[in-house]
Amino acid sequence: MSDDAKQNKEIKAKRTAKNSVFLDLFQDKKNLLKLYKTLHPEDEDATEETLDIVTIDNVLTDNLYNDLGIMVGNNRLLLLFEAQSLWSVNILIRILLYLAQSYHEYFERTNQSLYKSKKVKMPKPELYVIYTGNKGRKPDIISLSQEFFDGADVDIEIKAQVIYESDKDNIINEYIVFCKVFNEQIKQQGMTKQAVTETIRICKDRNILKHYLSSKEVEVITIMMSLFDDEQIMRTYAKDIKRETLMENARHMLKIGKLTVEEIPICYPDLSMDDAKEIEEELMQFA
Repeated sequence: MSDDAKQNKEIKAKRTAKNSVFLDLFQDKKNLLKLYKTLHPEDEDATEETLDIVTIDNVLTDNLYNDLGIMVGNNRLLLLFEAQSLWSVNILIRILLYLAQSYHEYFERTNQSLYKSKKVKMPKPELYVIYTGNKGRKPDIISLSQEFFDGADVDIEIKAQVIYESDKDNIINEYIVFCKVFNEQIKQQGMTKQAVTETIRICKDRNILKHYLSSKEVEVITIMMSLFDDEQIMRTYAKDIKRETLMENARHMLKIGKLTVEEIPICYPDLSMDDAKEIEEELMQFA
């Protein structure tokens, strides 16, 4: 076996070992079609055969990135990025770099040269962020120019639609609920196998990703347990869970009148005034 072949095999093995429920779920073309139909219910001609996964392998680092690329025929390129409950608009930079690499690979696959006079053909991009935390005051659309350049008219722009938990019955919403159940179980049980198995049990009982979890339970447990072996990801989860716990405590104290909005950052130094306002807005929505 050549050195290149060995390297490609190692990369593939690493990718599989570091896979995630997000990516594994949508490797199945049936689930991929459900995802696409959620985003484009008007496209009655879409089939499993018209969709191709073009996710970029993360060959430079072992970190887990839940990025999914989908080609719809030759006309549309959908990129979906999962954002865990710790919100950061830095995901726009990730999208920018990922989109550039996706187009680079597309031009190579279709044998199109950027150095000839003939204009290349390129699929229309659609950019989505699947956010597994609470929406609060977060926007439905995030924009590079708005977030990084105060809305100035700059020479480059990236916009992405953010998808949050809703009351709609679709596979994206089921995945978001699955993540929230998992985070809740980690709060209660810690980074343990019991947290994983209980997450799967609860979701199956609630008909959340039931077919996927029932048919691939052993694989899902292995995938989720591998998260605990990655120190960086474990730290990120721990930070997310700590923040969500603080938010929940502050929400309760505000609701029963023990704290004011202004006092939240004082009593909970890890929470900002923006967090406090987000909590206030959430409570007002349910008042």
